[in-house]
Amino acid sequence: MSTLFIKSREGGKILIVCIYVDDLIFTGNYEAMFVDFKNSMMADFDMTDLEKMKYFLGIEIAQTATGFFIGQKKYTQEVLERFHMENCNPVGTPTEPGLKLSRDLNGERVDSTYFKQIVGSLIYLTATLPDIMYAVCLISRYMEKPTELHLKAAKKVFRYLKGTTDFSIFYKKNEGSILSRFTDSNYAGDLDDR
Repeated sequence: MSTLFIKSREGGKILIVCIYVDDLIFTGNYEAMFVDFKNSMMADFDMTDLEKMKYFLGIEIAQTATGFFIGQKKYTQEVLERFHMENCNPVGTPTEPGLKLSRDLNGERVDSTYFKQIVGSLIYLTATLPDIMYAVCLISRYMEKPTELHLKAAKKVFRYLKGTTDFSIFYKKNEGSILSRFTDSNYAGDLDDR
């Protein structure tokens, strides 16, 4: 089922609509398209216009004249509480520098369902906290048979989150965006099956 719709007109005018269950958001670069779309939707459906977006699917949006911030402060606090880490001591990095994890076949096992819930919650946080991506990808390799070693690495990420709940990403308006990518491929760094 499609959840993202794009309408374009000549001159580069665009309207982007995203639907999730009973929530709908739209954006674009031409105000008249906004008005037409909103009026047509309100004529056919019983809906409320909440004006500029402030919160959507656990992501908080703060719009300013110069751009907008996206963050997940409330969701981060809920995750810390869910996994009983709300009173942990914050740390400055999401993982130990140079940390190498392995299958840890002789380590004490932890509940894999619980560990998968941790990893899933952390993956959702990477939408606004890309700085935890490496650590989350590292621990996600061990979801099938996690041990205390892997849980300790996950708790380190929680401790980092405790100190960074106010962090968000700022997108500046009216500035040409350039999408850059970087990679540090380390295929031989996987201790189990390099």
